[in-house]
Amino acid sequence: MSRRLALLLAVVLVVSGCAAPTARPTPDADWQWPDDPATDRLGWENGYWYNESIAVDQSDGLNETEREAFVARTMARVEHIRGLEFERSVPVKVISRAEFRESRGGDRDPDADYRAWNNQVWEALLLVGEDTDVSDVFDELYGGAVQGYYSSSEERIVVVSDAETPAIDRTTLAHELVHALQDQQFGLSSDARTQDAQLARQGIVEGDARYVEQLYEERCASGVFECVANAPSDGGAGGALSAPGVFLTIYAPYSEGPTLVDDLRRRGGWDAVDGAYSRSPESTEQLIHPEAYPDETPVDVAVPDRSSAEWSRFSSPESDTVGEASMVAMFWQHGYIERSHLRTKTGNYSAYNYDHPVTAGWGGDRVVPYRHGEGDDADYGYVWATEWDTVADAKKFAAAYRTTLQLYVGGQRVSEGVYRVPDDRPFGDAFRVTREGTRVVIVNAPTVEELDDVHRSG
Repeated sequence: MSRRLALLLAVVLVVSGCAAPTARPTPDADWQWPDDPATDRLGWENGYWYNESIAVDQSDGLNETEREAFVARTMARVEHIRGLEFERSVPVKVISRAEFRESRGGDRDPDADYRAWNNQVWEALLLVGEDTDVSDVFDELYGGAVQGYYSSSEERIVVVSDAETPAIDRTTLAHELVHALQDQQFGLSSDARTQDAQLARQGIVEGDARYVEQLYEERCASGVFECVANAPSDGGAGGALSAPGVFLTIYAPYSEGPTLVDDLRRRGGWDAVDGAYSRSPESTEQLIHPEAYPDETPVDVAVPDRSSAEWSRFSSPESDTVGEASMVAMFWQHGYIERSHLRTKTGNYSAYNYDHPVTAGWGGDRVVPYRHGEGDDADYGYVWATEWDTVADAKKFAAAYRTTLQLYVGGQRVSEGVYRVPDDRPFGDAFRVTREGTRVVIVNAPTVEELDDVHRSG
């Protein structure tokens, strides 16, 4: 999986900020807040109870004192909802947009081999064409839109703003504080190595945070919590994305994770959710279909090397697994899955519907990029092998992929299962799509004649 994608998933790059009170009024003259406890306790943080009123107007931003109080009460509320105790305070740091962009300069991986390998993985998904570096797509996704995030390395929330007294969305603050709580209680590190496994792990991390964020907002809407009004929004960066399917891939943990967390909580309470941190979902299939967690694990798909002497695999990493969510994004970006599908029959607490008949039978996959030559003169190709639950599932996927090649990518049928996309198209290459039982294999090469050089048929 992309080291860059892993980095983007490791910190929450969404709207963030902070807010808090200038005073602590009481409902009437005779009422008093409970005394501060002698020791820390659930639902109380840094001098504030979870149900305590605070006087905050963040229409003109929040100064440091306000920010500290708002963070403290939100920490207490996150504890109250989640049933876990913060072990230490969570500081908030404000940096300028220029500082943020400068810090992101080091995100682009300098390893040319790795970037070439990673481009092939995303090209196999028909999401990023040969004319684009996937790193540029990530820059486009996150560039000027990030308003804040939780940094596990610094153990703090970072707000990106040029204002001296920035405001913060209350649900975003709750979300980022859940990440701090996760970091303190379970740790946010992961040994997941593939794109699909890392997205699956983030399904618990982001799913838990989004779920608590939504429970928090439900309490605000119902009046259970007296909540700070959000400052007016400028609407964010906006604009159409060049590869919207990449966003849909990255967003899968945020959309499908909360439904899995809700399902786990219904099965066994918060203890069941806590247990998922030590036994993370292994695939996005388990996010999209919560009933598949934890027993339905991915098939280990083997791809024997059948290349000629001129073509070779990359050494480290050699292959990747992209998974069900990425496949949904592929078919959606090109229009095989209708745009309206994402908004219909969404799960509990889910933003989108990633469940589609053409991908629901996913059992496992492996993408193996290949190259011929070195540097700027190199040619590239790949083998993408997929396993499906049934023969019918494999037939549906193969048919959908062939249709996508012909109707949406510009491919022309050369012979049975072989297609050629013109070189002036983003995915200008040769493709061979074959199915044998539950296995579908896609081979890509610069020309039809080189398909067997990348992966000999038979």
